[in-house]
Order: sequence, then C-alpha cells, then structure tokens
Amino acid sequence: MDVKPLADEALSEIELFSKEVIEALIKDNLSPTPSNYALYFDRLLEDKTKEERDHILSEMELDEENDAESTAELEQNLKQGFLSIKKILNVTAHIYKNMSLMTKILQKRKAELNETNINRILEMLSGDITKLYTIVEKQKKSIKSVYDETASIIRSVEQETKFDDTYGVYNKRYLLMRIEKEIESIQKFKYVSTLIFVELSQELVNHVKNEKAIALMTKTVARILLKTSRRSDIVAHYGNGRFAMLLKHTDIANAKRASSRLIDLVSNSNFFLGEKEFQLKISIGITDIDAAHTVEETVIAAIHGLEEAHKDATKDFVVAIKDGIESEI
Repeated sequence: MDVKPLADEALSEIELFSKEVIEALIKDNLSPTPSNYALYFDRLLEDKTKEERDHILSEMELDEENDAESTAELEQNLKQGFLSIKKILNVTAHIYKNMSLMTKILQKRKAELNETNINRILEMLSGDITKLYTIVEKQKKSIKSVYDETASIIRSVEQETKFDDTYGVYNKRYLLMRIEKEIESIQKFKYVSTLIFVELSQELVNHVKNEKAIALMTKTVARILLKTSRRSDIVAHYGNGRFAMLLKHTDIANAKRASSRLIDLVSNSNFFLGEKEFQLKISIGITDIDAAHTVEETVIAAIHGLEEAHKDATKDFVVAIKDGIESEI
C-alpha cells in the first residue's frame, strides 16, 4: 500500500485550500493580487475547523518569514546608529572642552611660577598641548561633518519609515498612505472596508492619573490589537496613545462585532498600580471607508466617533457614518 508522508498530506491540504481562495476571489470579481489573496485566505481560514486551521497554520509557519518584524528591526537599528553617532560627538565635545580647560590651567600655573627651568618645561608642555588641541579641533570638525551627513541620511530614512518604535505597530504616515490606497481600490473593485480608532477610555485615564501607568496600559492595548488583528489588517499608532485599525473587506456590522470582541479582550486584562487593581477599558470610533470621501474626511469621522464614545462611559463604541452618528451600548 502506497502511503504518503505527513508533509505531502499537509501540502495537499494547503493546495486544496488555496484553490478555494482563488475560486472565492473570482466569484467576488476581485483580482487575485497578493493583498486580496492574503485577505481572503484569512477570511476563509476562519470558517475552517480548529483542527484544520491549526494544521494549515503550523505548516505555513515552517516557511513564513515575518517581513514586517524585519523591517521594524532595521528601522530601530538605524535609529540606534544615529544615537551612537550622537554619543560620539558628545564625547568629542567633552574632550575638546577638557583640553581647553587644561590649557587655561597651565597658563595660570605658569604665571604663578618664576623658576626658569620650570617655565621652559611648562612652555614646551603648553606648546604640545596646543598642538594636540589643534588636532582635536580638526578631528572634532571632521566628526561633526560625518555626524551631520549621517543625521541627514537618518532623517531621510525616518521620513520613509512605516513603524512606530514605541508601540511596535505601523505609524501615522503609513496608515494615511494605506487608507488612500484602500479608497482607490474600493473605487475600482466596489467593496466595503472600515476604519476604527481605539484609545484608553477617558474614564479610566481620569481615574488612574499616573502617566507611567497610562503609558504601560497603552502598550498593553497595542499588543492586544496586534495579537487579535488579521494579517490583512493595518494596526497603526495615530499619535498620543490613539490607535487605528484599517479593516479591509469588512462592513460596519462585522466591524461592530470585531470591536465588541476587542473590548471584551481588553476588559479581561487587569493592571495593578501599587495595591490598586484597574480593569482596562477602551473607547472605539468606527466609520466606513468609501470612494466618495477623502482620507482626511474618513479619519475625522472615525475620530469623531471615538470622541463621542469618550463622552458617555456607557457606550462601548460609536459608529460615525459621515452623515450622522449611530451610538452603540
């Protein structure tokens, strides 16, 4: 009897599932681009049994490389290099300062001494130090020139970075770029996506009143967002502890369900500050992404929903549909 190895069986299962994904894309009249394929792969995988999901995912993990993590690490290394160069410049500046101080001390001591030999020795030593001082000055200028050039390169790189190194998610620049591309894609392929904004609830922030604790809580929220997001979702830090999630091919109803699950997961996380225990709580604003509105209008709507949720502690999230507000408790 001819028996296939387990690896071949897993490969066959993935191949069959891949065909399902392609068929679903064709059925929905979507191009089988890598991003669309990844999105449908995740959505259809959710409909599989837990055993099937685990089987497929375990096989994928053998070959899958996390490009996002590699890029984030590269950006962090570049920034670390920038800091190291800055430290070199600071050390050189201290050397320069100390050399200047030493020259002044020698001049002062020279004025206090009268012996001819000692004065001659001091003059020689003073000359040597002056030469060294000149060399250090030239080296300092050279290092500063390299520093300025490197700083310019780093700033150029930072303008193209897409990760927020504080929270380990995408940054605002990348988020806005992806929303713009999503609007273009929606206009072309006629589907629905949503944008949600997430932030620690104002009630919790007012109750804690501790900046370090708030910062740690915010990082916890960021980790939960990353953990619960699909690979096709874009999780980004918009600024000041406020996060955004771009949910591709997700309508308002599904965005509500996703928000409810997210709220439940966050509320299950407790935070201790001294002897006090706090239950994490977030507020969420939801809006749809469509071709009729700009990136700015879409973001403003989501933020408006978030701010409305902040106003009423009984509301878990608020949906802002551009033309009005729909509250959810």
